[in-house]
Amino acid sequence: MKILTIAAAMGLLLVISGVARADRLNDIRKSGVLRVATLDSNPPFGSVDPKSNQIVGLDVDYARSVANRLGVRLVIQPTNPANRIAFLKSGKVDLVFANFTITDERKKEVDFSIPYFASGTQFIAKKGVLRFPQQLNDLRIGADKGTTNVQQVQAQFPHATIIAYDDTPFAFAALRAGNVQAITQDGPKLVGLLAHVPDRQKYEIPPFAISNDYQGAGVPKDETRLRAVVDETLRALEANGEAAKIYDRWFGPASQSPLPRLYRIGDPLKH
Repeated sequence: MKILTIAAAMGLLLVISGVARADRLNDIRKSGVLRVATLDSNPPFGSVDPKSNQIVGLDVDYARSVANRLGVRLVIQPTNPANRIAFLKSGKVDLVFANFTITDERKKEVDFSIPYFASGTQFIAKKGVLRFPQQLNDLRIGADKGTTNVQQVQAQFPHATIIAYDDTPFAFAALRAGNVQAITQDGPKLVGLLAHVPDRQKYEIPPFAISNDYQGAGVPKDETRLRAVVDETLRALEANGEAAKIYDRWFGPASQSPLPRLYRIGDPLKH
């Protein structure tokens, strides 16, 4: 009787341990779907194509590459900067490819892939308004909620007034209306925004950055196998030249947002 009891207990432990070993990667393969959160109003990282009514952009291309490697269908979940971590932690999505800057603070809540893009915190202002970083202390600055741009401005320019908005287009609308004197975001994102502004000749991106940031894919905490697949995909894209093609599609000389590619996947990080 005791032998049977022990055997039954061991069987139960095996079942429990099997459940514990189940992970997100298994779930994705079983469902045949990879759910990825992407920005939907921030070209060229992610925005709605008026012709197809689908979200397209650099982040979408990278997300699709991961889905292709896994042999599953990609499903895009629109998001904004403030919801990226919440979507990931709640299980609403499997990954976040959304111009997501890697920080130590965010690493407490989510994991990140290796970086696949680098940029710095920059600004848009009306021409002639902002020339030097020191001027930021005297300005009202629009910024996206939940971004590192807010933290960097606050840390370096404590006398600046930060006005938070749900997304960059809202901040730019406030700039146009005169409610703020500048807006801040990652440089490439600002280049993409200005490319679609009809009166862009009135605005400029001053030639300085106040940070050096790296973007990666957000991965649920402790999903090491899923993160490994993302990392392997990114390294392979760099090795076979596809990463350069993705970059040129959205930031190359013939794009609406031309910006030199200064970072290659796998390069040493500079701080």
